Amino acid sequence: MASSGGDVGGPWVTVMPALTTASQVRRGEVSARDSVAGALVTTRAQQDRLNICTFIEDDSVLERADEIDRLVADGKDPGPLAGVPVALKDLIDHQGRVTTCGSEFYRHEAETSAEVVRRLEMAGAVIVSRTGLHEFAFGFSSENQWFGPVRNPLDPDTSAGGSSGGSAAAVAAGQVPIAIGTDTGGSVRVPAALVGAYGLKVTHGRVPLTGVFPLAGSLDTVGPIAASLDDLAVAYQVMAGYFADDPWSAPQPVISAGSERPDLRGVRIGIPVAWIDEAPITEEVADAFTETAGRLSGLGAEIVEIRDEAVGPDRRLGNLFAETAILHRAWREEGRAYGEEVAVRLDAVSKITLDEFAAAQEARSRLRQHTAHAFAGVDVIATPATGATRKVIGQDTIATPQGDLHYRTVLSFFSAVVNSMGCPALVAPLAVPGMPPPAIQIIAPWWQEHRLFEIAGTLDHTGVTQRPW
Repeated sequence: MASSGGDVGGPWVTVMPALTTASQVRRGEVSARDSVAGALVTTRAQQDRLNICTFIEDDSVLERADEIDRLVADGKDPGPLAGVPVALKDLIDHQGRVTTCGSEFYRHEAETSAEVVRRLEMAGAVIVSRTGLHEFAFGFSSENQWFGPVRNPLDPDTSAGGSSGGSAAAVAAGQVPIAIGTDTGGSVRVPAALVGAYGLKVTHGRVPLTGVFPLAGSLDTVGPIAASLDDLAVAYQVMAGYFADDPWSAPQPVISAGSERPDLRGVRIGIPVAWIDEAPITEEVADAFTETAGRLSGLGAEIVEIRDEAVGPDRRLGNLFAETAILHRAWREEGRAYGEEVAVRLDAVSKITLDEFAAAQEARSRLRQHTAHAFAGVDVIATPATGATRKVIGQDTIATPQGDLHYRTVLSFFSAVVNSMGCPALVAPLAVPGMPPPAIQIIAPWWQEHRLFEIAGTLDHTGVTQRPW
């Protein structure tokens, strides 16, 4: 249930942690109906000011909450997310609802829910809204020509990031404790960083993609954004796991999140020097990351410099988005309407040649080989989450020491390459000044999400990371 000290439309709305809500609902101390009703009130009250949602459920969704309360009354366990309100990015199918993908023309009434939605609802979650996004998830601002810009609850003049901007904003605004997004080049991690939340990009193949509109299938992932690390972990555990009907799903075990430790003794944290040195990064972010590296060392971690220049961005990797051109080719030929920014990007990726796409595949293979070699010497890799913490709505550039650069370059420099690696990565807000503060990105080897939660749990426990709101 959300509260704001009397101003439900203000930026300081807080929301009950998902695990607390679920625990109270399962014990019958709080009703799922009250939890969901509170989320709906907050969401509706903030819509005009923040434009977070493309669709908000009406009161009929309370019948779903009543079903959960009846299970509790009958002595049955509704699941680890019992009565927890959840927001869903509007390119993930939910039975009976219309998926728009933030598009002018795409309208798909889902006959069945995406597998991730089915798993969330089986765990007791209640979907209360569909959230705004960058058109067809092909961008990092969520300034949508057709639905309007999603506004950052921390500063409505700034972007909530993208493409899962609405999902991140829903968490930061206190509408829900957990929201679901997708991440193809940073679309969970960038918005989480810009609103001061926690975000997880999973190993490619860890969470099923069935029922999720694709951007580039070989890079796409579904992941949670949450107001706390514990809530992020439970959402991940509910959604993760093999799904035989999904061509991208991999039969890998789900490993539970690790426990918090008081320090990082024995943990080897790699700092990719060349990647960071060439990054478009503000002084605020650079100073915060340097300070954090020192704190990690003070907690017992061994800081290892990774000098391999192949562990980092490669311009050829952008040509993997030829997959996106294929998905939209028929609609482009029909003359369907696209927003200006996405139309320009689709024109560009449609010109990628077969030779360029093959070179991109080779670059991805080389990146993964060198990343695997780096992980032979370190447990995780750490970078800033984004090169800057603010993107003003309506402005296409962000000021950096290297000059005014396009916002996509600055915001995605540390995130996009991780999708080509295929590795899992977690972002968390640092306990340093700023609104939002700079965030850290921790990257683990393939299938080791549990390692991310172990280390992030230590950072939370020791005050290296914390929410700014």
